[in-house]
Amino acid sequence: MKNNLEHEFVSNLEKHQNIVHKICRMYTNDREAHNDLFQEVTIQLWKAYPKFRGDSKFSTWMYRVALNTAITLYRKSKKDLHTQDFDEVSFKIKAEVYDDEVEQQLQLMYKAVKELNDIDKALVFLYLEDQSYKEISDTLGISEVNARVKMNRIKKTLKNILNP
Repeated sequence: MKNNLEHEFVSNLEKHQNIVHKICRMYTNDREAHNDLFQEVTIQLWKAYPKFRGDSKFSTWMYRVALNTAITLYRKSKKDLHTQDFDEVSFKIKAEVYDDEVEQQLQLMYKAVKELNDIDKALVFLYLEDQSYKEISDTLGISEVNARVKMNRIKKTLKNILNP
């Protein structure tokens, strides 16, 4: 049973790991912190996975766990991430390698987004992932109308940041 659960988890995580990488990018400033946060999110996902009931899509559930982990760690320590030991989790995940040069064009946007508060960052991230306002509201625990209003305000804020 454990091996089947582990196999299912690893398969889902590999399929949707870009979600975690993008969240890590939003909440960290360097490769080491990114890797530490990715590891911590993976551990939290694995710990929570047995309780995943499938009421929502795996990716929606993953967004919520990953964002909550990132926000919690970000608030605890703005600079240093303290992670848990990885000894208890023995599976291997084929990590995709990001080419920083390919993503260089996104740096200005990420820099502007990092100036937003934690909830607004999460909302922008989900919006950029083409999540519907319904999915965004479910993930963040806010109303759909609130998600739309917040996104419109965030767009104006980002325009002001990018074009002072």
